[in-house]
Amino acid sequence: MPDVFIDNQRFYNPVDYVLQQIGGTWKAPVLWRLRTKTLRYSELEKDIPHISQKMLTKTLRELEKDNIIEKKVYAKVPPHTEYSLTAKGKMIIPLIESIRNTGLELMKEEGIDYDAMIKEEKKNVLKK
Repeated sequence: MPDVFIDNQRFYNPVDYVLQQIGGTWKAPVLWRLRTKTLRYSELEKDIPHISQKMLTKTLRELEKDNIIEKKVYAKVPPHTEYSLTAKGKMIIPLIESIRNTGLELMKEEGIDYDAMIKEEKKNVLKK
């Protein structure tokens, strides 16, 4: 297979290219949350509990640079920013969904009930 160069980056194959676009710890969780609605920065930050502000900002900038999400800034008091999927981002969601479903099946094989863990976590958050 020939190497492909895009913006001075080498990609060895199409899978490598896609994983560069959506890989890493935080890109898929951000995209997953944007799959059904537009969200403000603070909503993303609140909904992804383990991400730091620095990593959320970096992730959003990378996704925007790759034209996977779009950012809309409202110049009002107080100013706010909203993020939504582009057409390219919407095209990626079925892939993330497939990977997620595979992960859930593999967890189930290991005896992990992820859905029950989510419900328990939500209960604990409501108690706080």
